Amino acid sequence: MRVTVIDYKAGNLTSVLKALRHLGADVEVTDRDLALVAGAERLVLPGVGHFAATERLDATGLTSAIRKAIARGVPFLGICVGMQWLYAGSSEAPSQSGLAHFPEQCARFAESQEKVPHVGWNSLEVRPGSRLLAGVEAGEFVYFTHSYKAPVTADIASTTFYIEPFASAVERGNVIGVQFHPEKSGATGLKILRNFLLWDEKGTQ
Repeated sequence: MRVTVIDYKAGNLTSVLKALRHLGADVEVTDRDLALVAGAERLVLPGVGHFAATERLDATGLTSAIRKAIARGVPFLGICVGMQWLYAGSSEAPSQSGLAHFPEQCARFAESQEKVPHVGWNSLEVRPGSRLLAGVEAGEFVYFTHSYKAPVTADIASTTFYIEPFASAVERGNVIGVQFHPEKSGATGLKILRNFLLWDEKGTQ
């Protein structure tokens, strides 16, 4: 299967590319090739760093190209900031809009005695029937590093607790997002990426 990975210059793609290739994917990377995105079979948007970096997606025309690809049924996976970008926006960069596939806003963790950012291994509470997390047992651990999080809504595939419950994975139709880093989450992460690679254009396995 062919996977197009979008590089918006906000982080190192090495781990994501290595994981996808380990699973047998034919991976191509672009930072501005709109034709490549238009013809993609699957799209992945990794991300680390500041939400403001997603402005590059708007500036290069990639936001519009991604929106059109999603509309025609291309499976799309957003990772970390890539997941947050699927929302209307984030309080981390109030002037920068997200894709708004999900209408809510992302926000920083509430002030508490716990350290922010949330860094390290934490467990998933999996929603029954999630396609993305098929085969992942409740309580399996994945790797996180983030200060901002998405709210718990009807679109969750899993929740995680750190300071407060938050959406650790979301899915609606052919669009899915994970707040954690599957490429750094060992066997569980590879299982999740494999599920994504097995989806057809309707988001079914």
